[in-house]
Amino acid sequence: MGERRHRVSPHRRAFNAPVAPTVAALLALTATAAACATGPSLENQGTVTASPGDSKDLTIGSAGFTESDLLARMYAILLGRAGYRTRILSVTNRELYEPALESGQIDVVPEYAATFADWLNAKANGAGAKTVGSPDLDATMKALRELAAKRGLDVLKPGRAVDQNAYAVSAAYARKHRLRTLTDLGRAKLSVRLAAGDECVQRPYCAPGLKKTYGIRITSIDPKGVGTTPSKRAVQSGQDQMVVTTTTDGTLAEFGLVVLTDDKHLQNADHIVPVVNRSRAGGERVRNALDKLNTVLTTEDLASMNEQVDSWRRLPEDVAENYLKRERLIPAG
Repeated sequence: MGERRHRVSPHRRAFNAPVAPTVAALLALTATAAACATGPSLENQGTVTASPGDSKDLTIGSAGFTESDLLARMYAILLGRAGYRTRILSVTNRELYEPALESGQIDVVPEYAATFADWLNAKANGAGAKTVGSPDLDATMKALRELAAKRGLDVLKPGRAVDQNAYAVSAAYARKHRLRTLTDLGRAKLSVRLAAGDECVQRPYCAPGLKKTYGIRITSIDPKGVGTTPSKRAVQSGQDQMVVTTTTDGTLAEFGLVVLTDDKHLQNADHIVPVVNRSRAGGERVRNALDKLNTVLTTEDLASMNEQVDSWRRLPEDVAENYLKRERLIPAG
């Protein structure tokens, strides 16, 4: 099995200050993007003055990993069915694609509510700004929409699918100790070696949060990365007891792993949300087209599609189209 191109753990990225893209990188993006800059200038970000736009040609941004590519392709298909000419632009760095979204070089991107709210907050108020993302979806969306509006962006309705940090153990370990939730693990008073990224030592939603919220005895961090093949193999073999992965990881069963439920809601509300440039894609037709997907797409659906691409080697465009047909969002013929 090939290793999945995981996005960085949402809470790893949420607390990093935005990095200004280099001039060369921005020039490269500008040369690639076909659309003209039509968003608010940096000097006029405080208020939104433009009416919602409805450009006929839309560029959908992908962050370059499997899940983002699948979402971008589904957005492109649905918007194409709604009468738009679309294309997908893969930009692997939020420090690049978010300014391009503001300027109108990119018109639509799939994002993660709490992560993007904290990222925009850090961009506006500095790396030390208090986080605004939380397990409360309504509060997270309110903060996100206020921050996005100041930059000429609209945040559409959040979907049912959530991509959060998740914590998995081997199925055998769970059976032996009767574990279903993270609370169960804390009550068991077991010593846990955790396979994760090295930043897990200090991230409030990783080791410190597991200790504080659940009373889990984290004895050490095995820095094999978030949801990587080596980290999952370490738990499968018993070298480690638990791995940090994501809720849309579709490969856990291959390693004999199961997720323990985050029953006290340690993780933030990282529901998938489409974000659009208001002046180019803020109209009702775009909103209605993408809302169709948000009402049906689940976390389990995304995990299954990720698995089809990453493990079964199916083409993302085929997986995306087949899903939309299965859910009757586009004709099957």
